[in-house]
Amino acid sequence: MKLSIPLLLAVVASLSASWSVPAQAVTDDLEYQQAERIRLQAGELPSVKLTADILYRVVAAELSATRGDYDMASQTMLDLARDTFDPRLAKRAFQFSMVARDLSRALASARLWAVLSPQDPEAVASSLALSASNGQTAGLASTLKARIEKADNKEQAVGQAAAIVSKMADKRLAFEVMEQALPESAQELAVAHLALADAAWAALDAGRALSEAQKAQALEPDSEDAAQRVLEYGLKVDSDKAIRQTRSYLAKHPDRRRLQLMLVNRLVERREYQVALDQVAAMRRHAPEDFDLLYTEAEVNIRAGKLDVAKGLLNDYINVQTQRRQAINDKASSAIADASDARLLLVQIAEKENRLDDAIAQLDLIDDSSLRYQAEVHKAVLQARQGDLTKAKATIDALKPQDDHERTVAALTLASIYREAGRTDAAVDVLTKADQAIPGSAEIKYDLAMLQERQGNIEGFETLMKKVIEIDPDNANAYNALGYTYADQNRLLDEAEDLLERALDLDPDNPYILDSVGWYLFRVGDYEAAIEYLKRSYRQLPSADVAAHLGEVLWVSQRRAEARDLWKEGLEREPDNETLLKTLERLGVSLK
Repeated sequence: MKLSIPLLLAVVASLSASWSVPAQAVTDDLEYQQAERIRLQAGELPSVKLTADILYRVVAAELSATRGDYDMASQTMLDLARDTFDPRLAKRAFQFSMVARDLSRALASARLWAVLSPQDPEAVASSLALSASNGQTAGLASTLKARIEKADNKEQAVGQAAAIVSKMADKRLAFEVMEQALPESAQELAVAHLALADAAWAALDAGRALSEAQKAQALEPDSEDAAQRVLEYGLKVDSDKAIRQTRSYLAKHPDRRRLQLMLVNRLVERREYQVALDQVAAMRRHAPEDFDLLYTEAEVNIRAGKLDVAKGLLNDYINVQTQRRQAINDKASSAIADASDARLLLVQIAEKENRLDDAIAQLDLIDDSSLRYQAEVHKAVLQARQGDLTKAKATIDALKPQDDHERTVAALTLASIYREAGRTDAAVDVLTKADQAIPGSAEIKYDLAMLQERQGNIEGFETLMKKVIEIDPDNANAYNALGYTYADQNRLLDEAEDLLERALDLDPDNPYILDSVGWYLFRVGDYEAAIEYLKRSYRQLPSADVAAHLGEVLWVSQRRAEARDLWKEGLEREPDNETLLKTLERLGVSLK
């Protein structure tokens, strides 16, 4: 956040109001420093005169912040805090350092802030939290325990301790620290057991998480927070029992809307659609004026495949929102957005039923200004699916993008339309012009690179993908695309290894990256590891492409029956998959 000039002057004024004693060499005068420490322990502000030099440095730091130079602002404020012993300047240094994402300086600032203002819980909590996030946990449990024991509001102190511990990278250690930090005086607090439950869950100990949640619920039987955790964590331990307990709780507390919606979502995930619908019906009986439940019920029916029922519910919901807008006394601004959300679901249903004209008609009815651009882009895609590329392009050309993001979306959409229509050259032309107009867009460069690769322009692909990585060094897809290409072409395998390791670090569970790593391992002859990664990928993404790769590794590993079964499965899903068909042709395999 940039600081306005009036606010800057207010900051300076507030500082000058308390600095009145003649300036001293505070960094060299040991007697003065001792006096200041006593003053700080008493919660008093320092007694330093606001000199011209100090004023200049404060103003310079704040002006740097207004220009976005938070690095300079934070360092100047940190130096000032060290020179003056003023905790407000240390806090400002901490804030600027966090904006600048300089965690090292933020930690130094937070520690100084905590030393200068030891009675300020925010200062101490910030210091401890950053120390924990940097892996510096020695003495953390005892420090947190002492804070909780001394706190007048123990529930608040436990909550702060939980927030600090949650920043630790080692979640198992974080749970142990949280457990050790709770004094006996906190053992009868439900919030303490909820904190332990959350820490155990983060440490992948579902059993302990559920046990602690149940202890919290025993202490506060009416607590919705505890009931939510009993459901969430219990689903991992004994799902049927967790659902029974939750429904029993809701029978006694039918007004717990958050928990009811959570239960509906979990039932839908388990494909228990009718049970979910029964739960929604119970909610509607209890709260007949809660018209948002029409939308919820429609969503469940869509998932259950009951599209006609869902359409009726959504139209009822839209009528309700329309009446809200027309009501004289109802000034709720959400009615337009709510009706538009319902229309988007109707679009989804129409697409499922291949009624593209109806889908387009619904898009034209969306009047939420924040969704109009998205609706027009979506309409262009549907027009292309109808085979009318001229109309689709006209819809895109008629858009009035307000910024580079919207211009990027328009270019990517038009390129995608051409690509799907087999007009790769036109797609490349669109993105080439867009890349020249918006050179800082990693998204445009990425898609253009993939099209270059499709055209066989590997040099152009490599150049663009390296630029994507330069612009967006945390783009896992870019590392993966480049690494996979090297592995697939069986060249630059050392570079492929580095690229794929980086991609895996950034997104360790991405099935596309797992597939690429498996294919690289196959290229270097580590068949056993390759099979492991490819199986992990296939479990998440049972596509013909992954089936082709995994099948080939199984084939050369003399596990040919498994390979055949996998390839047959892949062809059943995607009979025309080019990767799989070429694999079978290259290996001379017939599945007939």
